[in-house]
Amino acid sequence: MRRSQLLIPLTAVAGLTLAVSAGANAQVDYPHDTVTLVTHSSPGGGTDVFLRETVKHLGPIMGVDFVVENVRGGSGAKAMAFLATSPADGSVFYGTTPTFINTSILSDVEYTFEDLEPLVNVFFDPQIVYTRADSPFDSLAEVIEDAKENPGHQKWGVSTPGSLDRQVMEQLKALTGTDPVIVTHEGGGDLLINVLNGTLDVGVGEIQELRGQIDAGEVKLLASYTEERLDTFPDLQTAREQGIDLVVDKFRGLAGPKGLPEDVVAAWETAIPALLEDPEFKKFYEESSLVPAFMPHDEYVEFIGEFAQEQRAFMAEYGITEE
Repeated sequence: MRRSQLLIPLTAVAGLTLAVSAGANAQVDYPHDTVTLVTHSSPGGGTDVFLRETVKHLGPIMGVDFVVENVRGGSGAKAMAFLATSPADGSVFYGTTPTFINTSILSDVEYTFEDLEPLVNVFFDPQIVYTRADSPFDSLAEVIEDAKENPGHQKWGVSTPGSLDRQVMEQLKALTGTDPVIVTHEGGGDLLINVLNGTLDVGVGEIQELRGQIDAGEVKLLASYTEERLDTFPDLQTAREQGIDLVVDKFRGLAGPKGLPEDVVAAWETAIPALLEDPEFKKFYEESSLVPAFMPHDEYVEFIGEFAQEQRAFMAEYGITEE
């Protein structure tokens, strides 16, 4: 199968060397006692899990009470509108993934990613193809073989219509010459339910949102869209090892309303590296196969701009949008 790769600029590598002398116990002087973190994800989805686990450890570092709010609808459009019309004072932020860029490109929305200000990036999040434990499929290669033998029969689940995993599975169809039905959801939690009840043949998601079902033996992992096998699942073959040359990285960061104050930005640039050194938080993200990829504000702004350009080019190449 021909090679295809969704590339994300790896400028974040430089950010990984940033040290915070105070370590994970650093206290940040922040201008608000309470901060709201918004996600378009449904409860149990990847961003929802990421934010709720993050605030447990970030609160003591920043001296802040965090509230996670699910603003669902429009594949991120409602969440972007909520942020764009909120005060730019550091009291509210949005959990960023490629969805907020893709929705902006694919949909006619009132507010886009360009109406928000990227704050910092935290992780890259490997994408996993999975199915229910009693599925007849034991690998992604078997899924593709069956899809070729039974055109139009399979159903593949993704999260929101503008999500990166939707894009990845559409690209998988093109690479393999298959024609399954792609079913979108309001988030990874809803998707997981439909994989478990047999409505879907396979889904794509992240380890953190699947961890409970993996530990309970309810799901079966079929492939990762990574360059190398995951350390936490050394027996799980990559898609590339199964003859499908498709690799993707999903970023996880934060954005706020435009015009964030310098002291707010500086506080987050201090807090996130300290958070990544916190032993308990490190245990969480290593078990979830999250890859630390801290990018400070200016670097993340550039990264988001480059990623958006790449997405526009990709969608034009595959006929998803007009050039």
